[in-house]
Amino acid sequence: MAWNKRTVLGTVGYQLLSNHSIASALSDTIRARDWAKHITIEEMNWGPIAIVQWFQSLKIPFERVVLFTAIERKERKIGDVTIFRWGGRTPSDKGIQACIGDAATGVISVENLLIIGEHFKIWPEEVYIVDVEPGPERAGIELSTEVNNRIFEYLDILEIVCREGWQSEENFGILYGDQISVK
Repeated sequence: MAWNKRTVLGTVGYQLLSNHSIASALSDTIRARDWAKHITIEEMNWGPIAIVQWFQSLKIPFERVVLFTAIERKERKIGDVTIFRWGGRTPSDKGIQACIGDAATGVISVENLLIIGEHFKIWPEEVYIVDVEPGPERAGIELSTEVNNRIFEYLDILEIVCREGWQSEENFGILYGDQISVK
């Protein structure tokens, strides 16, 4: 088992949007944990194009990518966490251009990042998304009770997925780029 794969854990999301900012809010806490040497922690709120260029410039590529974020999804309760494995594929050329346009205007979106990264072929075989249900968007730094009470659970999940990837006991959904709604 390859538990020492070169891995990047990226936190993706805006700041100051309550539960929607869980990844950014926990960034310092995540960095403070005792991580294995092969795991790099990176805040990925600096735009998909810049992130693509960073990946392209790496002398030694990552073998596993874990993205931590919060996206509203139907049929989940606030605080629920879903782990997806990135299945690749991209939307139409028009959809890719819409993602790139959003990225150029400063939109921070893990889905845009995944699609743009797929288009530029930067992703390794193992890409995971640890996605917390944030509920309705609201301004502020305070996390809801539902999310705040599960912080240690999220941190443990991130550690397991970073360390073990598909070998963990977690059940992963598959997220495909051509199934993401692009405006």
